[in-house]
Amino acid sequence: MDPLAALAPNTDPAAFQRARIHKAAQDFEAQFMSIMLQPMFEGLDAEGPFGGGAGEKMFQSVMTEALGKQMTRSGGIGLADTVQREMLKMQGLS
Repeated sequence: MDPLAALAPNTDPAAFQRARIHKAAQDFEAQFMSIMLQPMFEGLDAEGPFGGGAGEKMFQSVMTEALGKQMTRSGGIGLADTVQREMLKMQGLS
């Protein structure tokens, strides 16, 4: 569930801002992970008996994006925590 959906913007402004910052940090780490995973698939041959052919090549970016999101949801590499901490500091919410 989206943390922003649970909080209405007119409840507690600081809590809503913290939820927005948390989501932004999670999204940032997921995108970072997706970009880091892309080279892993560059040299793979999509042909052959177990390859996905042209469809695999077409949806490779979608798969790396989904992997990045899942890795972040599962704990990630800690980048989201660092980004969130810095964003909260910049907003005076630490």
